[in-house]
This record gives sequence, C-alpha cells and structure tokens, in this order.
Amino acid sequence: MKKQRTSFDYLALVFKGILMGAANKVPGISGGIIAFVGGFYEEFIFSLRQFNAKSIRMLLKGEFNSFFEYVNGRFLGLLLLGMLISYFSVAQVLDYLITHYESWVWSSFFGMILGSIYYVGSQFKKWNISLFLWVVLGGIAGVGLSLIPQLEPNDNLFYVFLCGIISVAGMTLPGLSGSFLLILLGNYVLLLVDSVNALYVSFGYFFQGDFELLLDSENIRFLEVLLVFTLGSITGLVTLSHLLAYVLKKHHEITTAIILGFISGSLKVVWPNFKAGEHYLGFVFMGVGLFTVLAIDYYGKTRRK
Repeated sequence: MKKQRTSFDYLALVFKGILMGAANKVPGISGGIIAFVGGFYEEFIFSLRQFNAKSIRMLLKGEFNSFFEYVNGRFLGLLLLGMLISYFSVAQVLDYLITHYESWVWSSFFGMILGSIYYVGSQFKKWNISLFLWVVLGGIAGVGLSLIPQLEPNDNLFYVFLCGIISVAGMTLPGLSGSFLLILLGNYVLLLVDSVNALYVSFGYFFQGDFELLLDSENIRFLEVLLVFTLGSITGLVTLSHLLAYVLKKHHEITTAIILGFISGSLKVVWPNFKAGEHYLGFVFMGVGLFTVLAIDYYGKTRRK
C-alpha cells in the first residue's frame, strides 16, 4: 500500500489533509469521501491498521525508526499536518458564519447531507428486498433519534471522549459525516468551533508572551475538552480502522444500507430554523450544499475512469 513519492507528492498530501480536515468539520461531507476521491483511502486505512501489537512492541523497545516506517509515518504525519492547519482556519470561518449567518450555514449543511445520501445510495450496484429492509432499519433508528429532544452541549470529559471516538467514523467510512454525528450528540459547536477557537486564541496570546489565559477557567476548560476529544479521536481512528476494515469486507452492502437509512432518518435534526422571509434564500443555500457534494462525487468518478 505504501507508494514512492516525490517532493511535490508530499506537498500534495498536506493539501489533501487540509481538504480532509475541512470536510470533517462540515456536516454532510466526510473526510472519508475526500480520501476516496483523492485516491488515498486504502493507504489511509492500511496505515491506521498498522497501529497494532507489533508497532507497540517497536515503541517499547525504542525502535522509533522502524515504528515510523511500519506505520507509514511520513504519509500519516503530512496528512495530520494538513488537518491541523485546516482545523484552525476552518474553525475561525465557521465561528463567524454561524454567528452572523446561522440559517444559511445550516441550510448549506442540510443540502450537503442530501448530497451524501445520494452518494451513499449510488454505491449499490443492484438493489434488492434485503438491502431495502436494512435501509428501513437504519431509517427507523435515525427517525427515533431525531424525535428525541436535541441533546444539549455536554462538556463531561467521559462524554467528550466518546464523542471523539464516534466522530472519526467520518474519516474512516466514506459517506458518514463525523460532524453530522456530533450535531446529533449535541456537541458540534462545543468541540469543533468553541474549543478549537480557544486553542487558537491561546496560541496567539502565548506567542505575544501573555499567559493571562492560563488563569481563565473557561478557556482552560475548553482546552481540557479539546485535549480529551483529540485523545478520543485518536483512539477511535486506531480501533475503528480495524473494526471497519472487517465489517466492510464481510458486510459491505449491509453496513452501507444501514448508514443510508440512518442519515436519511436523522435529517430532521439538521433542518434550519428559518426566520420570517428566510426560506427562499435558505433553499438556494441548500442547493449550493447539494451541488458541492455532487460535484465532489462527479470528480471522483471521472478520476476512476
């Protein structure tokens, strides 16, 4: 799965990481789709699966070079660098847009999720009664979740850790948006906007030699939340890569059908709260979001021909 790369390829990997990180922060587009379209999904999953007992033994023995080579460290490291760049930049943009244009933002997200439903559904070569029933089952679960009163932001560290594990599904499984799952869990703004912004602002103060924020209990709490969320995400990446590789290999169509139904049934949760006169422009932004995902899907199909 490892490839010989030039300097340009390494720079391209950072850029792909930026796109993947941005996708992970936008409900309706999963980082897995970007990896799939970009042609590095299989190498990404393979590299994550290398975090196993053998790699742990290498670390414990101090064989750092062997460990780095075994887990395809340069590939993962450059992707991670791109994601980190993206997380800070996109978080600032999303914070501004959600504050000033909330209805339009959620309208765009809704359209993107509709596009993801089309993307997931297009993966089936042939429909049958069994697949349809699995979609219905996933839809029932999604509808049931949407009928539950929307969860409030919860900064309990154990819950935040679980959110981290769950959210990385969007990086490892094309079509399932981790950000969308965080919306369902009630922690999208807390984890992907507020906490990331707190770290961004903290760095700004530290570089100026101002450590005043170390005495700000609210800022410290955001940083704790972000740290635990990151640990949960890393745990999820390593464990889910093994689980999903097995599930997708053994039950690919069933898993995809359940995801399709679940996303469709959960759409109510993301429906924007329009104010008077906002509906028409809201539908325009839904169209923009839908077109964005369809364009990504079309580009991926043309690349694979």
